[in-house]
Amino acid sequence: MSYFNLSKLPVGATAYVQRLHAEGAIRRRLLDIGFTQNTPVSCLYQSPAGDPRAYLIRDAVIALRSEDAKQIEVDCRDN
Repeated sequence: MSYFNLSKLPVGATAYVQRLHAEGAIRRRLLDIGFTQNTPVSCLYQSPAGDPRAYLIRDAVIALRSEDAKQIEVDCRDN
């Protein structure tokens, strides 16, 4: 299985959360939003400037800056 950070997920693709590398308040925020292990997350949109991007996770659409998305490790599965 190949792991990469969420900021590299192409628009329209889905991956599964594996690990958070964030610490402190941002870690707590990401966990509260639902970024827990094996949760599917899809990249829906990217702003014209490229940052932030919109992600669908647990039936909610959230915007994340690439700085924060880089702290979320995901993998794609062939299922």
